[in-house]
Amino acid sequence: MQYNFFDPTRVLFGAGQLNELHNQNMPGKKAMVVISNGKSTRESGALDRTLDQLHQAGVETALFDKVEANPLKSTVEAGAELARSAGCDFVVALGGGSVMDAAKIMAMYAPQSGELWDYVAGATGKMQPLEKDPLPVIAITTTAGTGSEVDQWGVVTNPETNEKIGCGGMDSLFPVIAVVDPELMVTVPPKFTAYQGFDALFHSVEGYISAITSPMSDMVQLAAIENIGKYLPKAVADGSDLEAREHVAFANTMSGYSMVVGACTSEHSMEHAMSAYHQNLPHGAGLIMISKEYYQHFIDKHCCDERFVRMAQALGMTDAKDPQDFISALSTLQEACGVADLKMSDYGIAKDEAMTLAKNARATMGGLFACDPVAMTDEECAAIYEKSWK
Repeated sequence: MQYNFFDPTRVLFGAGQLNELHNQNMPGKKAMVVISNGKSTRESGALDRTLDQLHQAGVETALFDKVEANPLKSTVEAGAELARSAGCDFVVALGGGSVMDAAKIMAMYAPQSGELWDYVAGATGKMQPLEKDPLPVIAITTTAGTGSEVDQWGVVTNPETNEKIGCGGMDSLFPVIAVVDPELMVTVPPKFTAYQGFDALFHSVEGYISAITSPMSDMVQLAAIENIGKYLPKAVADGSDLEAREHVAFANTMSGYSMVVGACTSEHSMEHAMSAYHQNLPHGAGLIMISKEYYQHFIDKHCCDERFVRMAQALGMTDAKDPQDFISALSTLQEACGVADLKMSDYGIAKDEAMTLAKNARATMGGLFACDPVAMTDEECAAIYEKSWK
C-alpha cells in the first residue's frame, strides 16, 4: 500500500461560508477577481458579495470578466496581462470549473516572461520550467463539477492547434483558500447541474478503475460516487434543495481530492479532444456522451470486475453482483437527470472524426492513457467514439 497525498488548501465548506472569507488571512493586498463572460455571478449577487468580503479584508480589486465555458489561450493571456498591469499580487476565481481553471493558469503565467505555450505540455507546448512562482489563488466555486478548488491544475484550449490541455501541476498552484458554499449553486439551471454533476462523478469513477489506486483514493472516490448517485437527481429536479446541493458539492470536492491522490483516465483526454474541436460542447455533456461505451470497453476487458460491481452498489444498486450492473446504474442515473439522449451530432461532431479525435486525445493528454487499467489502442479509442455517436 502506498500513496502520495498533499493538499494545502484551506476549505471553507457549507452554506453561508462565503460570509467568512473576510476573516481569513489574505495572501496579498490586491486581487484580480476572475469571473465568466456570462451574467450569473452578477445577477445572483455572488460578485458583489465576494467584492465586499475582499474589501472588508482590506484588499483592493480589479475585475476580469471574459472567461468562456472552455477557456481559450488568448483569454488566459489577457487575464495574466491585466494582473500584471493592475499590479495584482493574487487571484480570486469566482465561478465554475472553467473560471477556476483559467484563473489558476493566469496566476501561473502572470509572473513569467515569454508565451503561455512555453510553459504548457502537449503536442506543441515547450514545457519549460517556470521562472517564478505563480501568484496565490483563492477559489470560490459556484458550481459542483470539477473539484478544481482543491487541485493544482488548469485546462486551456489553443484553437489554432486544436489542443485542450491540462497544465500546471506544481504544488504552488494549489489554491490557498477554497470556498465551497452550496448557497452559491442554487441558481445553476437543471441542465448544467446535471452536466457538472456527471463531470464530478467521472473524475471519481475514472480514478476508481485507474492503475493508480489506494485505500486513500478509494475512500474519496466512493464518497463522491455515493453522494452523486443519491443526490444529483434531487439537485437537478429542485435547484433550491439545499441538502441536495450540499451533498453534490461535497462529492465535487471529494472528486477534486481524487485527482490529487489518484488520477483520471483517458475518458477525460477523449472529451478534451471533442471540445477542442467543438468549442460550444460543455465538458460534462461530452463526458456523458461517451461514458457508457467507454466503461463498457473496460468491462469487456474484465480488468477490474469487482470495482465496477462496487461502483454500481455505490450508485444505489445495492444488490449488484455483475460488472454490467454498473452500466445499468449509470444509465438509470442519466435518465433520472434528463441527459440520457445527448447527441454528438447536435454539437457538430461527425462520426468520421473518430480517429482524428483519438489521435488528438493521445497527443495532447497522453499521460491519462497511461493511467487506464489496461492499455487502449488508437483504434479502440476511435471505436468508442463511433459507438457513442448519434
